[in-house]
Amino acid sequence: MKLFLYSISFILLFLSCKKEQKTAEAAAKMQEFVMNISTYCKADNPDFLIIPQNGIQLAFNNANIEEGFHSGFMNAVDGFGVEEIFYNGKYKVDNERLDMLQQLKTQKPILVSDYVKDDSNISDDIEKNSGNNFLCFPRSKDNYYYTRIPDVVINENTNDITQLSEAKNFLYLLNPENYNSKSEYLNALKATNFDIILIDLFFNDEELTSTDIASLKTKTNGGKRLVIAYMNIGSAENYRYYWKSDWKLHQPSWLKKKYPGYKDEFYVAFWDPEWQNIIYGSDASYVKKIINAGFDGTYLDNVEAYYFLYNK
Repeated sequence: MKLFLYSISFILLFLSCKKEQKTAEAAAKMQEFVMNISTYCKADNPDFLIIPQNGIQLAFNNANIEEGFHSGFMNAVDGFGVEEIFYNGKYKVDNERLDMLQQLKTQKPILVSDYVKDDSNISDDIEKNSGNNFLCFPRSKDNYYYTRIPDVVINENTNDITQLSEAKNFLYLLNPENYNSKSEYLNALKATNFDIILIDLFFNDEELTSTDIASLKTKTNGGKRLVIAYMNIGSAENYRYYWKSDWKLHQPSWLKKKYPGYKDEFYVAFWDPEWQNIIYGSDASYVKKIINAGFDGTYLDNVEAYYFLYNK
């Protein structure tokens, strides 16, 4: 019996070590992917902003806070976006990631989008983020999927915002489902005083134009602002322009794993050349469409896919 238990323990240890090795290798590949995207974009426009969302461990050597900043990654990005630091429905501090952000904020701006179910806690979330010098976008109960423009702008101002470090607030509106037309959607965005507007390149399936984006770059109060485009680099979305009708899990082979909770998404082997060619490197690539539309930068989602490919 003891020999059997030892054998099981050895197998579990072996599998755990193998999983850790794969995760570490994937982390390095994601760091390289983000850096290459940044190099491509900044060759076109040195002021183009690169902001990865979540996966902040990648800012450190070997994705380990104890090993200091990863200089190549830090030089490639202009800020960090994170979700659910102080609130994830209810008040629940993510102390591990908060410790990382305390170091990162000395180097780059931090954009936090917490999910606050009870509206009475929104002011507390704002206070906690502001106290840490994080830009704050609290999502209320009816805004979990980034579908609403809040009525109140945090730290509203008339300043011209030309750099990420100058911003005092931001709007994260990923899903325009509440708007019946592109013009209604754009007019709603124009009629705000947010310093940063973070939106999708598309309204439904229609690509926003350079004229559309230019019309968003001035706040209602006259100040200039930044307009940033969302782009998912760690998972493929089956409603995007690049999706082919015969694609499904493992076909092509780099569609690696279902994304729990999001039936339209699949984690990808993001180091695969076919996926990377979709994202950057040519005039037909996703990020080139964003550049051509006149966005000031891109918000890279699911960089933490390096971890979830091999872990729950």
